[in-house]
Amino acid sequence: MNANPQNIMQFMAAIGTFKNNHPKFAGFIEHLIRTGVTEDTVIEITVTKPGEEPMTTNMKVKQSDIELFKSLK
Repeated sequence: MNANPQNIMQFMAAIGTFKNNHPKFAGFIEHLIRTGVTEDTVIEITVTKPGEEPMTTNMKVKQSDIELFKSLK
């Protein structure tokens, strides 16, 4: 499969904008990618929409999750 150079450039620009807009979050994700996530790691996410109560969920990482993400690389 060939990647369109224009699409790659647009994607890279969008990643740069995201990093500029959200440097702490981008750094957090980069750290996780660099150090890896092991089995039994708990990932918790909270989303707070304007005017609504926060919603939180979590998951404990399983070996099958790690294998799935490795296959997506």
